[in-house]
Amino acid sequence: MQQTLVPEAGVGTTEPSRRPQVLTAVIGFVIGGGVIGMLWALSGVNAGALEDAQAACAALARVGTIPDTTDSAPGDRTVAVLAPEVLHRMTAARELSAAAAAANDTYRPLADHIDGVSRMVFSLHFNQISGQRHLAQAEQLCTQL
Repeated sequence: MQQTLVPEAGVGTTEPSRRPQVLTAVIGFVIGGGVIGMLWALSGVNAGALEDAQAACAALARVGTIPDTTDSAPGDRTVAVLAPEVLHRMTAARELSAAAAAANDTYRPLADHIDGVSRMVFSLHFNQISGQRHLAQAEQLCTQL
């Protein structure tokens, strides 16, 4: 019969502890995860803001010529009729500029001016001096993008 010798606990074989390796791996995982999370969070801060602002300007340009009746006589009540697609493009410009401003506050002036233009267009009061001023400012800001 064969006898198997089993060493007593703590006698004979001592393997090095794996605690430092496990601790190092855990610390590396936590640091690496933190760095990846930080980079991911920072990459989404301004994601798409410029593209939204440019798309808003493109939609505003596609609205076409917006009538300017600020010089008309006070009693002149000429009402412009706008095609539905013009109103849809104006809505798109307003929403895209608001999305750009929400992602990056740099685009807040553009959103404010396009909103002023949209209020003038939707009310069909093309004689509003403030609305025409908003239009000029929005167009100027669009050329700077």
